[in-house]
This record gives sequence, structure tokens and C-alpha cells, in this order.
Amino acid sequence: MRKSAVILLSGGLDSATVLAMANAQGYNCHALSFAYGQRHNGELKCAEKIAKTLGVVSHVVTDIDLSTWGGSALTDAIDVPKKGIDNGIPITYVPARNTIFLSLALGYAEAIGSRAIFIGVNAVDYSGYPDCRGEFIEAFQSMANLATKAGVEGDPFTIHAPLLEMSKVQIIKRGLDLGVDFSMTQSCYDPEEGGKACGKCDACRLRDVAFAEVNV
Repeated sequence: MRKSAVILLSGGLDSATVLAMANAQGYNCHALSFAYGQRHNGELKCAEKIAKTLGVVSHVVTDIDLSTWGGSALTDAIDVPKKGIDNGIPITYVPARNTIFLSLALGYAEAIGSRAIFIGVNAVDYSGYPDCRGEFIEAFQSMANLATKAGVEGDPFTIHAPLLEMSKVQIIKRGLDLGVDFSMTQSCYDPEEGGKACGKCDACRLRDVAFAEVNV
């Protein structure tokens, strides 16, 4: 039997690349996306297209409304910064988002018998998010194996973050090698009503610079 994995699939270029990498490693992939009250929820349509194109065993979209408490420009009535990338943790940070997402992925993985979880966090070309660091991934994996029946019974989980030390350019090149159609992905934090990217938010700037360097 092929091993199985839960893949956190946002609809962006990082998660699309991660799904392609997991497929290439021989996993049966169960994609998991979240409708979390994000202003850029058009990414969920992208996630659906990516899942169908790259191939998954299943694709679950879970509702968890983080806009209930807000605290982020992605989930609250706060303007998305568009004047360039600043140092420090930006207002687009969503409180505890990756901790919440990984916790739900962990429950899903244990329920379906998967022991691998893939997440597209990146600590090189990122905007200062504390939950995109290797220390966080290591700590969550340790917690996962202390907090689950599978973990304490000797059937441990592994949190895979294959993009952690890669630049955006390296991620795009890897995705292209694996046949990812990046035109299906969305990175913009504040897209126009029709879905067109703003071109000015942090995510757009990082993406555009990287694609220009790759000349794609």
C-alpha cells in the first residue's frame, strides 16, 4: 500500500508546489483547505483547481471563522499594507493560524490513518511570520506525538515542511519541474472583486520579483 499524507492546500504557489512534491514522493494525498474568514477567499477556488489538476485522493474544505476575533488585515477591517515589505511581524499575520491549521490537520491525519502532514511554510522569503520557522515546526511535531493516541503508542507523526529553507525562486523552479501550472494559484492578500491581484501587497511583491528572476 502507498503511504498517505494530509497536505495543507491554500491555493497559493507554495502549497501547490508542496502537493506536487508529496505526489512525487509517492504519497496518496488528502488535501485540506480552510475557509477561515479570509478576505482573499478566492484562493479556495484555486485550491480546488490545483487539487483536481495535480491529483489527490480527497479534498476537504473546512470552515473555521478566524474573523470572529480578527486581529489581522486578512480577517479584519484593517487595510492590507501596500507600501513595501517592512521588517518585523506585519499586520497580515493571522493570530496562531498555522497552529490552528496544523492542529486540525493532525486530527484529520490521525482519523484517516495518515502519519505525514505537509505544510508549505517558508522561512527565507517570508514576511516575518513566527509560525513559518523551523523551530515552530519542530515544536509542533513534538507536541503532536505527545498529544495523540498514535503518537504515544509508537506510531509517530512527521510534519514535512520541504520549502522551509528554499527561496521563492527555488520554489517556483521546483514547481515548474514537477509540472505545476502556477497560473492556477493565487498569492494576493487583497485581490480585486474579479480576482485580479493587487500587485502591491507583500505577497504580490515577493511573487512578482521571483517570477521576474525566473523569467516566467
